Amino acid sequence: MKKILVVDDDAASGELLKEVFGAQGWETHAAQTPQRAREVAGEQNFDLVVSDINLEADENGLDLLRSLRETCPVILVTGFGSLETAIEATREGAYDFISKPFKVEEVVAAARRAMGGTKGPGEANAEKTQEADRRAVENEITGRSPAMIRLYLEIARVAPSGATALITGESGTGKELVARSIHKHSPRAARDFVAINCGALTETLLEAELFGAMKGSYTGANADRKGLWEEADGGTLFLDEIGETSQAMQVKLLRALQEGEIRAVGASRSRKVDARIIAATNKDLEAEVKAGRFREDLFYRLSVVTLHLPPLRERRTDIPLLAESFLRRAGPAGKRPLRLSDEALACLVAYDWAGNVRELQSAIEHAALHARDGIVTPDDLPPKLQSEDVRRAAQHSPLAALYEDLPTIDEMERRYLLHVLEATGGNRSRAAEVMGIDRRTLYRMADRFGISFEGE
Repeated sequence: MKKILVVDDDAASGELLKEVFGAQGWETHAAQTPQRAREVAGEQNFDLVVSDINLEADENGLDLLRSLRETCPVILVTGFGSLETAIEATREGAYDFISKPFKVEEVVAAARRAMGGTKGPGEANAEKTQEADRRAVENEITGRSPAMIRLYLEIARVAPSGATALITGESGTGKELVARSIHKHSPRAARDFVAINCGALTETLLEAELFGAMKGSYTGANADRKGLWEEADGGTLFLDEIGETSQAMQVKLLRALQEGEIRAVGASRSRKVDARIIAATNKDLEAEVKAGRFREDLFYRLSVVTLHLPPLRERRTDIPLLAESFLRRAGPAGKRPLRLSDEALACLVAYDWAGNVRELQSAIEHAALHARDGIVTPDDLPPKLQSEDVRRAAQHSPLAALYEDLPTIDEMERRYLLHVLEATGGNRSRAAEVMGIDRRTLYRMADRFGISFEGE
């Protein structure tokens, strides 16, 4: 019988995992502190450890991972994921990294893989990672929604490899930021990240920009010119809007990818170049392949790994975090920070953001220029966010009812918790998912406000 050790300082969360694993016929033990986990692991052998990351103030799941990873696989679970956490977890050798609230089948599948002996992404990455690669890197991607936490894990898994990657998503979602994060967390981070928008140039100019050109090879070529592919030698080349390239250009890209060498326009010889390729598109390339507009062989060559960035309207819980981040950067230097009024924030959350994160940033910069007395109100937002439809949607949102009588922050948190519990029918897992927290934090909030759950 397989044996699993569950580590979580929240007894309810630990019991939930015990039930999940017990239903699979696995023997499951629990510990609430890292110290107790080490004691139990020292007394008997386990096939797997599943630990929450946020444990004690002076010791967390990553510390426990470092001490137990040599004895058995370790899966880390967190409700407050970030790109840095995912990177550190995989580099320290975690078998997997799962975000809360998780699906039962997801955590069971991860446990089966771990106990089946298949080497996980974290273990493989840890073997390849050198100490020099552990430097801290600024996280330019913002978001704590489940979709973004899954994206952070994908970046952490992909970055240490040299695999070609394809990033998909609507315009303005931040595909280049994802590409830069992959580069910054890879062994190539010390070399150049070179980006080009393939849709912004004609075929002739794109070829010269990418592969370089010899003097006299075309009108205006007055000297030999190195291409961006060669500039990215040892580093990463980001091909944005790859779906806009012509069939002829696709043939040349495919050849360069397959052979690992390029030939400048007008040159008689090719040269070897070691550049990692990351491409991005806002098109459905599979549909483009079926329509005959994109080469199937190039598509498969580019999509060794595919990462998808969801549109902002599908992760509205990230809007306040993004807005505050943009507002800090847009505020006037040397003056007190600007803040968003609740009414303005409600308008931001209610709007559909066809231009995604890029449009949100532009709207915040506009508002920062018009704000008075340090507060951004709906009147400071761009005209399209002041429309009757947006204001009506904002007024009828649950957010508006929470603050209409100007409660204290604590009172607003209490009302919000009650509202979410009512909306989810008292389902604690669903309530935690809606609020973007884990069940342990939900219990602590409820205890602070004297709110009890049915059956307790």
